[in-house]
Amino acid sequence: MVWFLGGAFALMILGCTATYMAVRGAHGFSALDPPTMTERWIANTARGMAIPSTAKQLTNPAADSAEVLAEARAHWADHCASCHANNGSGDTEMGKHLYPPAPDMRNAETQNKTDGELFFIIQNGIRMTGMPGWGASGHEEDSWKLVRFIRHLPTLSAQEELDMQELNPKSPDELKEEQEEKDFLNGSKPNETKSHHH
Repeated sequence: MVWFLGGAFALMILGCTATYMAVRGAHGFSALDPPTMTERWIANTARGMAIPSTAKQLTNPAADSAEVLAEARAHWADHCASCHANNGSGDTEMGKHLYPPAPDMRNAETQNKTDGELFFIIQNGIRMTGMPGWGASGHEEDSWKLVRFIRHLPTLSAQEELDMQELNPKSPDELKEEQEEKDFLNGSKPNETKSHHH
């Protein structure tokens, strides 16, 4: 009976997916469109199935300390904030244009996951989303520290968020603009164009 119900459920999903693809295929697919309810359901179901039950039971070995939190906050600002934002909202140019968009990590959908589930997602990524896996050997400790920071996101202070801006990656144009501002504040005059004679 279990096998029969499982097979019937799988056929139902395949049928719904095929119907959906046929209907959507007539209009095309664009990452600019918000995900439909069907797409969100498929993505959430696939994500839930992708995390093994053994991972859900894992406990975080990283200490719940100010030092670990500071390290994780710096790591997040440098590596994760371009998609997830410093505050975890996902409200960045990159995060908003992913398909599906980067989730708000402060919300229950993320915060209700176990530490082991969050660790597994960081290490392995989520297929068919913009979330890559960072599970190269030797990065487990960093991933567990990031789980500590994710737990802290709902209570992140305005000062912490401001401090993180200094650690965010910067484009060459942003670096140039920062240098020009520093030069101006230090009293330097803009470089004058000099003509060269050969």
